Amino acid sequence: TTTLLIMTYNEIEGMNVIMPRINKDWVDQIIVVDGGSTDGTIEWAQDNGYQTYVQKRPGFRQAYLEVLPLCIGDIIITFSPDGNSIPELIPELVSKMEEKYDMVIVSRYLGSARSYDDTFLSAIGNRIFTKTINFLHGGTYTDVMGIYRAYDVRLVDSLQLNQDVWYRTPEWIFRVKGLSWEPLLSVRAARARLEIGEIPGDE
Repeated sequence: TTTLLIMTYNEIEGMNVIMPRINKDWVDQIIVVDGGSTDGTIEWAQDNGYQTYVQKRPGFRQAYLEVLPLCIGDIIITFSPDGNSIPELIPELVSKMEEKYDMVIVSRYLGSARSYDDTFLSAIGNRIFTKTINFLHGGTYTDVMGIYRAYDVRLVDSLQLNQDVWYRTPEWIFRVKGLSWEPLLSVRAARARLEIGEIPGDE
């Protein structure tokens, strides 16, 4: 079973454009996870029949942790409705996971895919970080940072993504709270020699 998490914060324009392109039959459950929108995003989701959850603590990681008890899926897909995630790739993600992968990433840098959202610095940063993880942890990634991915929900526990202690140092260094767990997920999945796949997808 598969749960699609739609991560929102003041995304009413994106919701109007992106959500009608998502076929509800592609997955078993869709939850709109909202960070406290004030532009009508959560009301739009509720009016259109989507299960919703408004997080209590700020930050992507906290949103994931809070909504996990509501997820029925063996597989979690994390998705942004701001136009950076292509909805039509959801069936391909699900199909790839059914080939017994532990995680499949929609890579912005695989094959002909590209990130139209990248700046010069962010593009270099993403590639350096990816190459570093591959070198240090034996990965074969082309993209380690993106939110758009599917993974076995059991990885949250087995890779200790749900323990705040692992985020304290980077949050202190970068003076931020609530770092998301995608980078740590990529690192630990590689170190654990899990089955990891990628499919190309523009951002």
